[in-house]
Amino acid sequence: EDVYRFSLCIKEYQVVEKLMSSNNRELKTEQIAIRMVQKATRAGERNRQKAFMATGDENGHIGIGIRTSADTRNAIQGATYMSYLSLTPVRRGYWGSNIGVPHTVPMKVSGRAGSVRVRLIPAPRGSGIVAAPVPKKVLTLAGIKDVVTNSSGQTCTVGNFM
Repeated sequence: EDVYRFSLCIKEYQVVEKLMSSNNRELKTEQIAIRMVQKATRAGERNRQKAFMATGDENGHIGIGIRTSADTRNAIQGATYMSYLSLTPVRRGYWGSNIGVPHTVPMKVSGRAGSVRVRLIPAPRGSGIVAAPVPKKVLTLAGIKDVVTNSSGQTCTVGNFM
């Protein structure tokens, strides 16, 4: 937590793994999507793979990584390392009474990336995550158990929808 409090920059993923394992927190990584991207060149087209990965400990930390490479394996590995380096704490709260552990977002939150707008609305305990598959994976890794989402825009663009 001191890393976030003092805004320290970590440039090696092994440091993140060591810090999280010393706090008895196991990082879980989910593959969100793999897309093929093309670039037109004089000789034709150059195909590359773009990987979207999310890493979290299901206890208030989440990181998202995106990497493009000519090889799928390298793209996945690079995106995983980027998601380790972008781990950030997630603020959680209650809906109704303050009994038990925090389970939802503390207030209505909205965000925008590209044309996609996503709104997170707190939900009562036991309602689960009401969301599309992509944000559901991300919210689960962040440790949020109950939330309702509202999204608009071009949500098939996974990079903006995460």
